Amino acid sequence: MRIAVANNSDYGYIQQRDHHILQGLILQKIKGNEIYILRDEDENYIGWMRYGYFWDNTPFMNMIWVEEQYRGQGLGKQIVFFWEEEMRHKGLKLVMTSTLANEEAQHFYRKLGYRDSGCLLLEDEPLEIILTKKIT
Repeated sequence: MRIAVANNSDYGYIQQRDHHILQGLILQKIKGNEIYILRDEDENYIGWMRYGYFWDNTPFMNMIWVEEQYRGQGLGKQIVFFWEEEMRHKGLKLVMTSTLANEEAQHFYRKLGYRDSGCLLLEDEPLEIILTKKIT
C-alpha cells in the first residue's frame, strides 16, 4: 500500500464516495493537504483518510474509508499511524476523532490508544463519542 497526499486528480474518486462532506469543501481540503489517498501496488484506489482541525489547532480525523475488498488487512491502522506521525512532525501533541456509540469504530480507535474524552448528544442522533490520543 502507498499513502500520498491527495491531489486534484483524486477529486472524482473522493467526490463519488465521500458523502459526509460538503462537495464544495473537497477541493479546499485537497489544496490544504488534508486528505490522504491509499493505493495498491498497481495504483488502484484502496481508500482515503480526511482530517481537519478542532478549535482550529487540534488535528481531528473526520473520515477513514477503505474499499470493501481491502478491509480486514490492517490498512486502517496503517493510515491512522501515518497521519499521527505527520501530525507529530508538525509539532502537534494531541489528535482527536469521534465515532457514534452504535458503531464498531470506537473499539478500533481504543485499540490504537485513543481514549474516551467526552461525548456529544444531538437531538434525534446517537451519542457521538469523542476520542483523543497524545502523540508526543
